[in-house]
Amino acid sequence: MSTESQLTRLGLFDAKVPRYTSYPTAPHFNASVDDGDFAGWISQIEPGSQISLYIHVPFCRRLCWFCACRTQGTRSDAPVEAYLETLKTEIAMLGKRLPEGVTLSRLHWGGGTPTLMSADMMKQLTEAIFAVAPMHEQGEFSVEIDPNEIDEARLDVLAKAGMNRASIGIQDFDPQIQSVIGRIQSYDITRDAVDLIRSKGITSLNADILYGLPHQSNERIAESVQKLMSLSPDRVALYGYAHVPWMARRQSMIPAEALPTPETRLKLYETAKELFLWDGYREIGIDHFARPDDGLARALDAGKLRRNFQGYTDDTAAALIGLGASSISRFPQGYAQNLSGTSDYTARVRDGRFATGRGHVFSDEDKMRSRMIEALMCDFHISTAEITESFSISKADLNAMFQEVADRFAGFIDLSNDGLTVPEHGKPLTRMIARGFDAYDLSKAGHSSAI
Repeated sequence: MSTESQLTRLGLFDAKVPRYTSYPTAPHFNASVDDGDFAGWISQIEPGSQISLYIHVPFCRRLCWFCACRTQGTRSDAPVEAYLETLKTEIAMLGKRLPEGVTLSRLHWGGGTPTLMSADMMKQLTEAIFAVAPMHEQGEFSVEIDPNEIDEARLDVLAKAGMNRASIGIQDFDPQIQSVIGRIQSYDITRDAVDLIRSKGITSLNADILYGLPHQSNERIAESVQKLMSLSPDRVALYGYAHVPWMARRQSMIPAEALPTPETRLKLYETAKELFLWDGYREIGIDHFARPDDGLARALDAGKLRRNFQGYTDDTAAALIGLGASSISRFPQGYAQNLSGTSDYTARVRDGRFATGRGHVFSDEDKMRSRMIEALMCDFHISTAEITESFSISKADLNAMFQEVADRFAGFIDLSNDGLTVPEHGKPLTRMIARGFDAYDLSKAGHSSAI
């Protein structure tokens, strides 16, 4: 039986599984976590330690049809200015709770389109943040940049504030595909934005590209990848497009009949992967690639690669705090997510309260399974010694868990005294294998295809 036939038998091409950027996944959050928990967890951060901070800006000048993020369109700056005032209030509230001496190991602005803010708005936001917690001397300040929404004045503010990594969404350079997904962004505009970013001394560059888009072929994705590599990004996220129009109504604008078959999706991924590897990139987990000297590659070699809501990361801070509508925070105690609606979020913060709407408190079993799934997603290996030494589980019980999953994926998992390993030919099944260690109900809507 061919490998593709075996993958088909195991359900790779029709399974719906989480991306496992968290465990449990966001559909399992509930209202048992509130603003009191959020405030308490902040207060329990170790004085003098490092934290990560994520700022969500949910506005876009145009709404791309492929996007399933929580965003809203605006042609004027008025709603953005009002939102910024709320953000500044929330940041000040955070500052009153943070223990003394806390610094930022990571600061990331996402969206939406953070760069639709004016230079003055960006200056106000950076000043508000750094008044509460300065960057650690080895910290990383990154911003998601839309090449259609950036100019020299805005980049000057960001560079002066210490931004040292830029992230650009590309998706695909093919004009027909761009038109069908509602994202017009030419190669020339993207190249000019990259040149401008680097002219400001910002040398680290991330890029996102999608496979599985309508009308995509091996030839088209190869051309887009080659154009992307001409920009020399330090790291690339190669994400599979998730067509979920029942969650993101704007995706109904995309013709489902033009989407590639699951089998073709796998070939698109393999084509792009081969090109990145040929150009000297290191494979990072299931969907990232990085230059050998990038922080992700170094973290992989050191066994310190981690996975969070932004994908793979080399950040090891114990707490990731998300501010802004719908943002998710991760603390050692659990997850806390802000109210998703901008108006609800604004009303709560203006009432003098944190905007936490739901979340999840970790059980001991959650922590163990979370680490097992993260280890699989990052290293394709779960260490028996690490799990038994870190958590209250016997070697016999852990081996029984391993055996149950290995039986389900016979031929695609290796078991040894060291633990469970996914070999190279089993890597397309990684998310499905991780699902074998997920103790929660997997019938929740919103999970994407396994490849």
